[in-house]
Parts: sequence; structure tokens; C-alpha cells
Amino acid sequence: MKSSVMGSLEFQFPQLGFLQNLSKPHPRCSSMVTCGLRGGPRKPLWRKSVLSSETIQVVHSLKLAKSSTSRLQQVFSGRLSRLLKADLLDTLAELHRQNELDLALKVFQFVRKEEWYQPDLPLYCDMILLLGKNKLIDMAEEFFFELKKEGLQPNTRAFAEMIGAYIRVDMIEKAMETYELMKASGCAPDRLTFMILIRNLEKAGKEELAAMVKKECVEYVDSPERFLEEVEQHQKRKSFNLV
Repeated sequence: MKSSVMGSLEFQFPQLGFLQNLSKPHPRCSSMVTCGLRGGPRKPLWRKSVLSSETIQVVHSLKLAKSSTSRLQQVFSGRLSRLLKADLLDTLAELHRQNELDLALKVFQFVRKEEWYQPDLPLYCDMILLLGKNKLIDMAEEFFFELKKEGLQPNTRAFAEMIGAYIRVDMIEKAMETYELMKASGCAPDRLTFMILIRNLEKAGKEELAAMVKKECVEYVDSPERFLEEVEQHQKRKSFNLV
């Protein structure tokens, strides 16, 4: 099974539309959705504090081979294919941490072809976060829509990551549309969502929108007055550090 997967694994793919070329696993998840914080009650299934030596070696090999398609394929068909499930997912998480975008996309593609793979919302949220950091908004949108095709429902974190991705490329209107969609979908905005919106709306000079969001946070955030003070203090510290 591994060899047939590796034979079909493409290492050269366009930045847009590559998800459509992946073999789609059948959704086997519940339609229930829990809306929570980034890193909330359900932790991503691959994250642990200490990496195994096998994971560290594979990450190192991938980085050394990334400039050569043939060498990279050797790593995939060799060391990567022999990793246990937990180590494979740790490899993907470590590539995220090091912002190795291209390698993370390839390993994500590989993970989705594994027999044990089931659609996993935290996995998609981390991919959207990584793409947003690299300002690849079209790909982030693809991942957001793809998770729905896999039978998942966006939670608060998924919406927050998309809002953050839009903010990074100054797409304020799309960020606000996603915020409204979040609420309409039954997901309660959290402190992270409000922090992202308020800080960046004020930075962009959208005072009326920022005021509206501040007013709405009273409905969703515990101790809203204290929270808004924290947001303001954070902005002041950031401005002071830039002087």
C-alpha cells in the first residue's frame, strides 16, 4: 500500500487547486460541532512536548532534500513512510513550527493518503493558520472549504484562523463577513477573535467597525471591561516598542 501511495504522490503542484487532485477519504466523523478556542478542549491529535529521534531525523532529512525532487521522494518513500502515526503527525507539526510551508503541504498530502487517516478539524485549522501566516489567502480559503467537503464543520478556531488570514492581507471586508458567518453558524466568537478584530480594525482606521465589535464582545466574553482594557494596554505596549 505504501509503495502505491508513493508512486502517485506528486511533489510539484500549483499553489492553487492542489487539494482537488488528492484522493478524498470518506468522511467518518460526526456532524456534531464543538465551538472552542484555538488549542481548546480537544487538542490536535499529533501534538506532544518531546519529539522522537525518528521524527527529528525525518524533519532534518526533508529540509536537506527539499531542493531536489528525486531526493525528496526518496525521503518520502523511505524514512517518512516508515514512521509510526504519532511520529508522522509530529513531523507535520514540527514543519509547521519551523514555517516550512512547502514541506508541510507535501506531508499533509501524504498524511491524507494514509489508511488510518480520518478528517480532523484541528489539522485543518493548523494548515489554515500556516497559510495565513504566509499570506496565501487563496489556499487558506481552499482548506476552509475542503474541510466542509470532508464532513467537518468549522468551529470557532477555524473561523478565527480565516479572519486572521484575511486581516494579514488587508481584506477587512472579508474578515468581517467571516465574523458574521461565524455567529450565524452558531459559533461564539472568543477572546482571540475579538483581539484580532479590534486591534486590526483600529490599526486600519475602521473606528466604527471596531466600536461595533467592542460592543458585541460584551455578549460573548467574560469580564468584557477587563478584556477591553487588556486589548488597549497591549496596543499601547506595542506602540511604545515601535518608538
